[in-house]
Amino acid sequence: MTGHAAQYSYNDIIDAGASDFITKPFSVGELKAKIDRIEREKQALRELRTANAALHATLDDTIDALASSLEMRDPYTAGHQQRVAALACAMAEEMGLPDPVIDAIRMAGRVHDIGKISVPSEILSKPSRLKENEMSLIKEHARVGFEILSKVRFQSPIAKIVLQHHERINGTGYPEGLRGPDILLEARIIAVADVVEAISSHRPYRPALGIDTALHEITKNKGALYDSEVVDACLRLFNAKDYKL
Repeated sequence: MTGHAAQYSYNDIIDAGASDFITKPFSVGELKAKIDRIEREKQALRELRTANAALHATLDDTIDALASSLEMRDPYTAGHQQRVAALACAMAEEMGLPDPVIDAIRMAGRVHDIGKISVPSEILSKPSRLKENEMSLIKEHARVGFEILSKVRFQSPIAKIVLQHHERINGTGYPEGLRGPDILLEARIIAVADVVEAISSHRPYRPALGIDTALHEITKNKGALYDSEVVDACLRLFNAKDYKL
């Protein structure tokens, strides 16, 4: 409420934190109308926040359901996606990325291998090295995952992150052979987390190789296969902050 509105622009007053203003002289009816409008706007905002929270919870449930469906088919995937998501989020936090980006990384990490649902279970659990045609089927999982997740209306590019998580900085990855900054940062982060977890853990065709071997792999190929900033964040977590998978 002011008697000197001409001294300030409308934007000046709103930027100072006011929802609206009214100049003197004014009528009681005018004041009441302003208050009623502000209350309606506040109620609409509260309802929007509630709806957004419900939508986010539904998306979380969708992610968990998709992750569980794959883990039921592939015992070696059980826990892998969750550990990758946790490590990727820790790396993103270490890099100082904003919460919405970290949340997208968490969701994408939880389902980054969902495309493997199209791969025969005997290939997923094969106790020996895969043949070339079997590896070709495995490599399709990134694209299949993208196709599955594209049908869900995420607020973040979850499907695209999953599509790109096997791309490599020097263009030798798959499925599209993207290079450097053409790969989403979120995908570059999940790529490193995926490699570290996979090397550290038991696989159908070999025993666990341990965290030291995993860290040696990303250090050796830093800037070539893996994003340098992402690798540095991962190394800090394990070497300076005692992160445990």
